[in-house]
Amino acid sequence: MSNYKTVFFTLGILQIILGLSMIAPILAQLFYNELDSGFISSGIVTIIFGVLFLLSNLDHDKKISLPQAFLLTALSWLSIAIFGSLPFIFSEINLSVTDAFFESMSGITTTGSTIITNLNETPKSILLWRGMLQWLGGIGIIVMAITLMPLMNIGGMQLFIISTSDTPEKILPRSKEIALRLILVYSGLTFICALFYKIFGMNFFDSIVHSMTTIATGGFSNYNESIGYFNNSLIELTSIVFIILGSIPFIAYIKYLNGDKKIFVNDTQIKTFFKIVIFSILLMYLYLLIKNQNISDIRSVAFNVISILTGTGYVTQNFSEWGQFPLIYFLILMFIGGCAGSTACGIKIFRVQILFQFISVQLKKIIYPRGIFKIKYENSNIDEKFLASIISFIFLYIVIFFLITALLSTSGLDLTTSISAAATSISNVGPGLGDIIGPNGNFSNLSNFSKWILSLAMILGRLELFAVLVLFIPSFWRKY
Repeated sequence: MSNYKTVFFTLGILQIILGLSMIAPILAQLFYNELDSGFISSGIVTIIFGVLFLLSNLDHDKKISLPQAFLLTALSWLSIAIFGSLPFIFSEINLSVTDAFFESMSGITTTGSTIITNLNETPKSILLWRGMLQWLGGIGIIVMAITLMPLMNIGGMQLFIISTSDTPEKILPRSKEIALRLILVYSGLTFICALFYKIFGMNFFDSIVHSMTTIATGGFSNYNESIGYFNNSLIELTSIVFIILGSIPFIAYIKYLNGDKKIFVNDTQIKTFFKIVIFSILLMYLYLLIKNQNISDIRSVAFNVISILTGTGYVTQNFSEWGQFPLIYFLILMFIGGCAGSTACGIKIFRVQILFQFISVQLKKIIYPRGIFKIKYENSNIDEKFLASIISFIFLYIVIFFLITALLSTSGLDLTTSISAAATSISNVGPGLGDIIGPNGNFSNLSNFSKWILSLAMILGRLELFAVLVLFIPSFWRKY
């Protein structure tokens, strides 16, 4: 294992950061007079393990190979989910190991599914920790998506590589430079979001927590009714704006700051994202209008459409009561997701774009057998290897979705719950469909087997499938 000292050294740093971040919930406990030993003991245990990882790997060579990059990606999320679950176990809410891990994994993967049945009475420190997990998961996946995943050729993510001259050995040094800019943008958007939430009626605590889960498109709320608790149009508008900002590729913000002032207008992925948003809102609103559903304005339609598409999972109404078509359409939106290089989840807009081009080209070849047709993205030709990685990703995504659905069905769940739970976990959305896990429900009544399956699906979906699955292929390790 000496070749993997850099991996464990980095994991040690992450654990120390995670442990130190538990100081914030401890301060919240002091302020709200809720002090117990949960976060103190969790922080100590987490830091001790981090220090052990750090000290035992001080002689690492500061380089990282391709297999190590994959291993670091998977272990980072897994280890944070494990140690992030400790406060849920040690606190007064006394969650089981399964429930605590599920809640932690849902947080760090920005899924937003919860097993806590009474959020309105949950200690402030736990609510803050849930928000922090999503915030950390959001910035973590942005850094991974823009630095590590393109270099690992994961499902077409190489399209968004910063510099084509980078090699795997330069990943860590390069990521430090990029990560600093990303963290500044991410933190700035979080602060502005919190400011608007406060101005429009939230108290200080709610504005902080909801700003973290909004910009991370995570969807954890402090209330069972989610954003609908506030019943405030300005708060909902703020949420919509910053959810969209979190769903735009963060590399676009860096390009904008570097002088490309037209990036938000010219980027094909961003333009397609907005087209899908506008089309979906109008379609859903017209459908509900024709069906005479109790929808007084377009506000609730827009909010829930954007929340589901981006994988945020905030809700303002019980859309399970809107009829069968909205539920099916929301299921489709869950799969599509937001833009690559953002905090949003799902298959991603750019893959859907390229898939449609591929289908179009195949149809043209049937009509014009001798014709030569090229698939392009951002004025660049897409080669067969690149195209194969995207098609294989989408195929694998669908296969895993059906596999998860089948496994959930064996635990006794009905078909609607099984399908929506599988979709919401692999797409990292949050609420599912139906009475059990729908907008007004939660995941507490699911069996432990189902919760572990869904936890696995969350990390698979968050890390773009290949980053996890490749670790179980022996030939991958022999090759390197």
